[in-house]
Amino acid sequence: MPKTPRPVRRTALTATLAAAALAFSLSGCATYDAQSPKSAREAAYKAAAHTDGKAGAGGQGALPAGAVDCRKAKCIALTFDAGPSEHTPALLKVLAQKKVRVTFFLLGHNHVDKYPELVRQMGQNGNVLGNHSWTHPRLTDLKPAQIRAELDHLDSEVKRLTGTTPTLMRPPQGRTDKKVSEVCKELGLAQVLWSDTASDYATTDSALIQKRILKDAGRDGIILLHDLYKGTVPAVPGIIDALRAQGYTFVTVPELLAPAAPEPGKVYRP
Repeated sequence: MPKTPRPVRRTALTATLAAAALAFSLSGCATYDAQSPKSAREAAYKAAAHTDGKAGAGGQGALPAGAVDCRKAKCIALTFDAGPSEHTPALLKVLAQKKVRVTFFLLGHNHVDKYPELVRQMGQNGNVLGNHSWTHPRLTDLKPAQIRAELDHLDSEVKRLTGTTPTLMRPPQGRTDKKVSEVCKELGLAQVLWSDTASDYATTDSALIQKRILKDAGRDGIILLHDLYKGTVPAVPGIIDALRAQGYTFVTVPELLAPAAPEPGKVYRP
């Protein structure tokens, strides 16, 4: 399972609920099989070499034109959960100024339905929109039909607003299992976990958020942050600058996996 638990609720999350989420997440997790971005890439190149006799030639072994080659570049993916929020415009401005593409895992109730125009803006400039459910429940506690409703509702709204249906999903609290994976496979959603987070739901200290992210950052990593919390967006410029100074290249999650395509139902975790 991921190193750090996810927050239980959305914008109105209190410190008490965050503490409860932490205790619950440390108490035990469902098991699942996960693949790292690096192994997904290498499997795609290997399959292409077997098919074409030359790695990277055609098929799933070919990178899109202009794409970053994460075999050569020191890639890292910046992701944000549970938006949009009142802080999202400031984040989008930072990302545009820094020329960084990110992956957003959108939350439905009180977020997508409250800020529809922001959803459209978040999907521009090469950013990727993913699914974080409609109401942020523990999907592993739900029946398949309930899981399907949570994910399909978000997908449908994003499709209505942007014309594009998400192909990535981040399970609330990082909780997934075979049942969740089967529904995701049916809906065409690959699951994306993370390797680096700052527990930004529990602090407004931007310097601390930056310190925590830099401490655990690594090649082919996936950073988890939340633009809905007050201290997070002010930490982002420093995070970007510091990681770039260390030689990192920022990519979206699909770019991190490329030339592999995210496989519906599969769990990806660095």
